[in-house]
Amino acid sequence: MKFIGSVVLDMLLGPVLSLGARFPKASEGMAKVGENSFEDEIMESDIELEGEVVEPDDDPLQKMGDPSVEVSEEMRDKAQLYKKKGVDALSEGKLDEAVEHLTEAILLNPTSAILYAARAGVFVKMKKPNAAILDAEAALQINPDSAKGYKSRGMAKAMLGKWEDAAHDLHLAAKLDFDEEISSELKKVEPNVHKIEEHKKKYERLRKERDMKKADLERQRRHAEEVSAASAILKPGDVITIHSSNQLEEIFTAASKLSKLVILYFTATWCGPCRFMGPVYKSLSEQHRNVVFLKLDIDQQGNIAHRWNVSSVPTFSCVINGKEIDKVVGADKTGLERKIAEHGSRKQ
Repeated sequence: MKFIGSVVLDMLLGPVLSLGARFPKASEGMAKVGENSFEDEIMESDIELEGEVVEPDDDPLQKMGDPSVEVSEEMRDKAQLYKKKGVDALSEGKLDEAVEHLTEAILLNPTSAILYAARAGVFVKMKKPNAAILDAEAALQINPDSAKGYKSRGMAKAMLGKWEDAAHDLHLAAKLDFDEEISSELKKVEPNVHKIEEHKKKYERLRKERDMKKADLERQRRHAEEVSAASAILKPGDVITIHSSNQLEEIFTAASKLSKLVILYFTATWCGPCRFMGPVYKSLSEQHRNVVFLKLDIDQQGNIAHRWNVSSVPTFSCVINGKEIDKVVGADKTGLERKIAEHGSRKQ
């Protein structure tokens, strides 16, 4: 059996509490807890995999041929003789001797992918995966379609527990020149590849869920900040006097973020009906704290009154998202109350 990954350790709080440790109240540290819980990396559980895995071999590198050497016919013939000796030694189980003969063959004919692949196969049997990979890659450099090169490298990768790389090479070998040994090796490798793929999918899903929750918390945090800032501007229960266009726009923006109805009261100091409606308007602001009540003197803010097409006072504009949706003209207390009730409770 082979285990990969890290171990998830449960933190036992009992002994800590018994020593008098103090934990912050929710009101003190909830925001930090929410943030830090998503900063930690997800701890991956172990995967139980099948198959024998060996320690990487660290022997001195095997002799490799010089690819720049010009190979004569005589050298090729001698290389073939050494290859035959190597194959014979391999069939007798004399692996070290097989490596020696195949090495001589490679030195004589370093342009032969078959010789490198043959020696790679011997290293696989000797459970020397690194040496096998070096020879297999030399074979594939000479001949990218070397089935034995892919086969040996795939089997060596499997020995090192590199299951996905092993499966890739073994499938390529099977396409080029299928044999029963490749089929048998794939039956060992593919279940592990499937487990690893499922493991990756699981934790990719968990990471996406974590990122989505983190983003949602961030949105909630920003919204809470906006609500807090907007609430401070809107002063529930008060009548806000408007002194500038910028102030008015700021209040409209804050009210829009909180989906609140705004009543914009246009008045004047010389207006008799306005003196009657002033206390009424103040009382309504105290009763309807979910509605924003503004007051604007048309003589002091004539430009604003002109933009809103105010032709007489008192005028009460009902505003949602910065746009007038209704109005009451004149000292109509009942009409104003009705409009507040109608528009103040509707969803924006």
